[in-house]
Amino acid sequence: MLTEPTLDKLKGLRLDAMASAWTAQQKSPENTRLAFDERFGLLVDAEWLHRENKRLERLLKEAKFKLSQACVEDIDYPARRELDKPTIRQLTTCRWVLEHHNVVITGATGTGKTYVACALAQQACRKGLRALYRRASRLFEELALARADGTYTRLLGKLARMDVLVIDDWGLTPVRDQERCDLLEIFEDRYGSRSTIMTSQLPPERWHDHLGDPTLADAICDRLLHNAHRIALKGPSRRKEEKIKE
Repeated sequence: MLTEPTLDKLKGLRLDAMASAWTAQQKSPENTRLAFDERFGLLVDAEWLHRENKRLERLLKEAKFKLSQACVEDIDYPARRELDKPTIRQLTTCRWVLEHHNVVITGATGTGKTYVACALAQQACRKGLRALYRRASRLFEELALARADGTYTRLLGKLARMDVLVIDDWGLTPVRDQERCDLLEIFEDRYGSRSTIMTSQLPPERWHDHLGDPTLADAICDRLLHNAHRIALKGPSRRKEEKIKE
């Protein structure tokens, strides 16, 4: 068998994982006893898995999650947290993303809002969907800079293309006029076509007053909240509990 020319052709076709798997098969007596269809299936599986892993790596790098290790499997459910496990299990299917729904996560500081948000968005990446994480303050800074250098429309377009946009820690500071307009632009572009995860210490019932302008507040809250899955985290700060354990 002309092994080297075949390997060169596989690598030329960018089937490096298949080439490596084929080389490993040649060295394994167990694999050489398999039927051709079985061996070929294993080679295809190796290439497919390699490409899926590379795609996930690329999506996670693009997302820039604050908590890169967050995953839905590691979310815990102590009673004091009042986190409904069936709700999280339903969200892990990512059907809410395909149906262009939103997720709103609220709770006091340290209750794990950012972790749950990053875990749900990471799960979307595992399903092959694009996600992007931004703290609210950083997002508004980026939009202000983009407006100044003429790339505002381009940045809005980038945000609009993300299957899941995570806006973390919204509502910590008073809302400026331009920030209200930015939020409306973002949610208008995403309404009915993309999904957003918003975390805040403020319960949704206070968002309208926090936004200030009644007209813009109505428009923003309507686009974000009417089809949103709401998660309200309770209990003491998890950061304080971890510090005590140390």
